[in-house]
Amino acid sequence: MPLLEIATFNAQSSILALTHGASRIELCANQSLGGTTPSLDTLATFKSHLSTSKCKPIPINVMIRPRGGDFVFSREEITQMKKDIAMFSAEGVHVDGFVFGVLTSEGKIDEVVCRELLDCIHSATSKHQKRKNTTFHRAFDLIAPSEMDSALETLISLGFTSVLTSGGAASAFEGREVLARLVRQAAGRIEVIVGGGVRSTNLEALVRETGAQAYHSSAVIGEGDVASGEEIERLSATLKS
Repeated sequence: MPLLEIATFNAQSSILALTHGASRIELCANQSLGGTTPSLDTLATFKSHLSTSKCKPIPINVMIRPRGGDFVFSREEITQMKKDIAMFSAEGVHVDGFVFGVLTSEGKIDEVVCRELLDCIHSATSKHQKRKNTTFHRAFDLIAPSEMDSALETLISLGFTSVLTSGGAASAFEGREVLARLVRQAAGRIEVIVGGGVRSTNLEALVRETGAQAYHSSAVIGEGDVASGEEIERLSATLKS
């Protein structure tokens, strides 16, 4: 069954994702900014619920993004990103992976900084821990369409485990032809996570037309930043069908 990743911006949504059929959580803050680094308190609140829940735990990937806006970061911001990785890698704070993306001022993947952050993640992971998932987020969609194929190869060579993308379009549905091409190109070497306006109303078509094995949604319906448990269930049911 394809994987269902729910982007959550608060502990309440994380709990709903856990209890209504998500396969994985991407924990963020600030939905209005497109997602930024969450607080430890948000993770702790969710973990507290998890400790008393009868639900089977699901993986949690944490967004590392110091601010909204573009994905060209200063050295000070990169230092903050490393500190945040260390904070979420500390003993007693368990997360399964990290989500980030860094571009150069020319709109290309910043291989130097990405390698720094990947090294930071791997060095912060003890030898007794499972290797962390690493997702390059939708900064990928700002790369020129003509360069997406080579950019995907760059992510693979850097060692990212996943890339979250709409295929460079305003929504995944609009970018479904590019997404299908990226899935074919990836050929299992990197997980292509389809994201960008994914809802139960278009998921069946996305599965059919892209062939991807992972889908990403906030499952927010209407105003606010809290996921809909019913929408998560509909998304999950579609992937099971």
